[in-house]
This record gives sequence, structure tokens and C-alpha cells, in this order.
Amino acid sequence: MKPLEGILVLEFAQFMAGPSAGLRMADLGARVIKIERPNTGEAGRQIALKNLFLDGSSLVFHTANRNKESYTANLKDPEDLKRVKKLIKKADVMTHNFRPGVMEKIGLDYNEVQSINPKMVYATVTGYGTTGAWVKKPGQDLLVQSMSGFANLTGNKEDDPVPVGAAISDIITGTHLVHGVLASLIKRSKTGKGALVEVSLLESTLDFQFEVITTYLNDGNQKPQRAKQGSAHAYLGAPYGVYKTKDGYISLAMGSLLELGKILKCDALAYYTNSDSWFTKRDEIMDILREFLIEKNTQEWLDLLEPKGIWCSDVYDYKKLLNHEGYHVLGMDQKLPLLSGEKVHTTRCPIRLDDERIFASKPAPRVGQHTEDIMKEFNL
Repeated sequence: MKPLEGILVLEFAQFMAGPSAGLRMADLGARVIKIERPNTGEAGRQIALKNLFLDGSSLVFHTANRNKESYTANLKDPEDLKRVKKLIKKADVMTHNFRPGVMEKIGLDYNEVQSINPKMVYATVTGYGTTGAWVKKPGQDLLVQSMSGFANLTGNKEDDPVPVGAAISDIITGTHLVHGVLASLIKRSKTGKGALVEVSLLESTLDFQFEVITTYLNDGNQKPQRAKQGSAHAYLGAPYGVYKTKDGYISLAMGSLLELGKILKCDALAYYTNSDSWFTKRDEIMDILREFLIEKNTQEWLDLLEPKGIWCSDVYDYKKLLNHEGYHVLGMDQKLPLLSGEKVHTTRCPIRLDDERIFASKPAPRVGQHTEDIMKEFNL
């Protein structure tokens, strides 16, 4: 039995942050019903990476909505809204990521839902909170990375701001939403009362940077300085970074620079006996390492460094990673068959329970695929 079996989640969310939270709850056993617009469904069905679609919906949609059911309703239609409110009476959790004020107009704001179902855990995602200058600004991953300072942490010293090449703000916000929901369900088991859970893309992305923002706040508000080349962390000294080798790249994590120099037999590193210089002279030291590490292949360096306990790694691309035994042993892949006959090849839930991997039992639904069955089941 999965830990969230018996929990009914109504997901009014779209795009990635909210649905990724529903994905995780579904993986853990919750029954997640997406409340979607008739015909077109949620807007995320049309947001595609590389214009890839399967069974009429974007591949991105399929990655975030497995193990869910689809119920279509026009929330502006009184009869449809009445049926949705009947569902709300039976549900445990409700999620949405509409802009502030939208659910109030519909009549499904927190206070109204609490009057329908006092035990409801009502969980919302916004872009920037519910008040302030940015409240009406689109809550989108790139915009939030840019506004939060995050884009100034990646890349080299002279680079323009470099956003992370994944929807990191969306995913971490979805994770925080699940944290809040699970904590509220535990509280409800003790008090019998529901709760309001609120997260925002901006707050979650700021929290994701808590170590570097805390450094900034306690270091005289000095601007983060990325390394000249191979930068991996604005506040960590050499050798921390990525270096080109004869046939590829190697990453070196934190550790003693002097010990590294001895193992490599790189005599020039012995000069930097004061560990403070590993940061203040970071570019100078990394230049020395760059000139030295380019002389051999990556695996030659790994064979030398790893047995000595130096934290280092090859730098994999997806082709190399996904064909490596270290990836295969994790059993991360799963293929989900669609009604169209196509298959979604994706990754599984990363959580293991009682030493068991969690795989999906069903793919993302078509728009309204379960509407009739849900209406019958709940007498709507």
C-alpha cells in the first residue's frame, strides 16, 4: 500500500509547478483528478519542448500528469460548477495556480471551499505571492530565475546572466507545495481541520538559493563573483569547477588544494599554502589546473584521483549517462502506453519506499477521459 492511498486530490493547476506537485502525490498513491476545460483541457497540453506531441498533447504534459484522471468542467457554467462543488465535498486536497483573484470570481476561493469542506487542504501556487508590485506579472520559470538573482550564479565571470537549462523554479515550487500539503494532512489527522497552503515561484527560488543569499547578507552585501572559467559556485574557491581534459571534461569538487597538487604532482599548487588564497586567487589557481589537466584524458585523471579520495567526476552528456551501468542499475526508465498506441518513455518517481521503486500504473489522460465515470461514481 502506498502512503497516500485513500487521499483524493482535485487539481485545478496547469503548466508545470502545480501539476508536478500532483504528479508526486499521484506517484505516492493519491488519486489525482485534473479539473480541465472542456475540449482543450489545461493550457499545459499545448506547451511543448522541441514541438514534441503524443496523442494530441505535448510531451511535457505527459511527463507531469501520469497516474491522473481528467474531468472536464466549465467553471463559469453554474451546473458544471455545482457538480465540481459536489466533488470538493468528497476531496482531501485541492490545488490551483490561477492568478490572485481568479478563484474568488469563480467562487472557489479558500473561504468558500472551507465552507463546503472544512477538512480541505487548499494549496495554491502563485508567481510572486498575493500582494505587491509583481502580483499580476506572469509566473513563468525564466522570468523568476531572472528576477530572483539565480541567473547570475551560473556561467563564467564575463558571461551575461545564464539561466539554468531546466524548469528549476517550477519543479522546486511544486516540491514545496507537496511539503506543505503533506504537513497539513498530518495536522488535519490531529485537529480534524483543513488548511491553506501557499507557495510562490519567487519565494521557492529564493529558498533554493538560501546558502548563497545568506552568504551575501552576512558578507557585506558583496556581489557574487563567478570564476573566470569553469565556474561551478560563485562562493567556493579553487579547485571547485569544471576543467577541459585531452578528450573531454573533469569536475573537481571541494577539497584540499595542497593534497590535490601532491597527487597530481602539480608543483605550482604548493605555493598556495594559505587556504584563503584558494578563493582570493581562484582564477589564478584554476588557470594552473587548466594548463595541467588538458594534458591527459579524463579517465586517466579519474584513475589517479578517485583512489586517493579526491571528489571528482567525468562530465556526462545524456547519451553517455543513459548508456552507463551506473544509470542502468537505478532502474529510472519506464514506458507508458497511450490510447493512441504510442508510448511515453520517461523517468520514474525518484522515491523508494520499503526498498521498492515506484513506477506509474497509467499514463497522462486525454482531455475528459474520465468525466463520465467520475460523474457516475460521485453521483454528480
